[in-house]
Amino acid sequence: MDITLDYSQFLVMKQEIGLLIVFLLVFLYDTFMPRRTLGALPVVTTVLMLALTVCGFCSCCCDTPGAVFTAFGGMYETSAIINAIKNVLNVGVVIVLLQSIRWANGEFMTMRRGEFYELLLVTLFGMYLMISARNFLLFVIGLESASLPLAAMVALDKNRYESHEAAVKYILTAVFSSAVFMLGISFVYACSGTLFFDGIYFSLAHQRSLMLVMAVAFCMAGIGFKLSLVPFHLWTADVYQGAPTSVTSYLSVISKGATAFAFLVVMTQVFGTLYSAIWEWMLYALIILTITVGNLFAMRQRNMKRFLAFSSVSQAGYIMLGIIAHNYMGTAAMIYYILVYIFSNLAAFGVIGAIENATGCVSMDDYRGLRHTNPRLAFTMMLAMFSLAGIPPFAGFFSKFFIFTAAINQGSVAIYVLVLIALINTIISLYYYLLVVKAMYISEETPVILAFRSSCTERLGLIITVAGIILLGLVSCVYSQLLTLAQDSLANLYLI
Repeated sequence: MDITLDYSQFLVMKQEIGLLIVFLLVFLYDTFMPRRTLGALPVVTTVLMLALTVCGFCSCCCDTPGAVFTAFGGMYETSAIINAIKNVLNVGVVIVLLQSIRWANGEFMTMRRGEFYELLLVTLFGMYLMISARNFLLFVIGLESASLPLAAMVALDKNRYESHEAAVKYILTAVFSSAVFMLGISFVYACSGTLFFDGIYFSLAHQRSLMLVMAVAFCMAGIGFKLSLVPFHLWTADVYQGAPTSVTSYLSVISKGATAFAFLVVMTQVFGTLYSAIWEWMLYALIILTITVGNLFAMRQRNMKRFLAFSSVSQAGYIMLGIIAHNYMGTAAMIYYILVYIFSNLAAFGVIGAIENATGCVSMDDYRGLRHTNPRLAFTMMLAMFSLAGIPPFAGFFSKFFIFTAAINQGSVAIYVLVLIALINTIISLYYYLLVVKAMYISEETPVILAFRSSCTERLGLIITVAGIILLGLVSCVYSQLLTLAQDSLANLYLI
């Protein structure tokens, strides 16, 4: 395919250019501003990201329904639904930045706060490229740009052995998963002779070979490591526990949301013709294992960060139901689920971060009697647990309802069995989510965590997450709008 370099094509990459401008402004501020003004860097970064998010939503509203824009010979593609998922990620980043301001301005982070924000923006840029890539070359560039800086972010807490251990485990896992993914791509290239998604799609339409099966398996395994799908999840709990809480919250929601949508694009636009013959059954097995194993291991955890690590493993299995639906309803349900998951999980991590910053406590046993000393934090954590568990009328219930509905509309007997297993696991998850609520509200033991006042930015972040948990369960127009955008992009996203 002829790829002509025309610099006007960069204008298609509006959100990437906007993020690059934010990165440059943050970098210049961190590099050239006087030392006495660097304490304002976290606020400056948050304001800039908020401005980018608002501009992204305004641009999304102005987009022509169904319009698709490509650049560099089809290597890059954007549309209304792609802009929507990027805006959803931006919302999560703004909340993470708000919740991290107190930690970033702490004494330990004085010399490293600029690195944290710059690395975070670089990873987000890589996620943007992953989502919009329509060529495996650009996809791998985005994947590595999103993965490698995260290892440095995990290792920011240099005074803790657990942080060093987490960084080593993450980088080794990232390198190994990238190698597996690249091996899968090499097999795909051998079968198709191209790296463009649409070219591969049509080349594989009538092929069925062992090499092709291995190619699909390796590609799913490589991305499965990034998503913490079972059995590729073993790094998750140790990394979540060892990394700083602000990094863990970013890793658990933003990275997972971007990778899930990229996984959807790869499986539908590259291997769409092989759906029923090859990867449908692979994904069935991954979903069942991921949801079940995540639930079983979450029950045994007492450290809150490890607890949410295995919770996120289980949640990844539910997100994958949007891919198995293989239609525009599945796409809309997945994006809606990611949005709800961002608010719910960041509410939980916001409480954990506030308590850790003030007291250093991270054990579930330390949360006993929290309602007596810090009732607002206990209330926020309770809402987060209810939403993650899918208890009505909170947003988590509707996200699970929509993603189950999208999957069932496929109509096969196997999908009914899969959804039934997912429903049973939802009931199981109620047990361990309610363990946290029990510790905070029912335990009669003397509270370990004394009353304290969290910072105003931490409170603002928690207010936003609570509002999202409540309002997304009541305002149906959000899902309806996503459904309309996904339907308009049907011919673009699903080639079959």
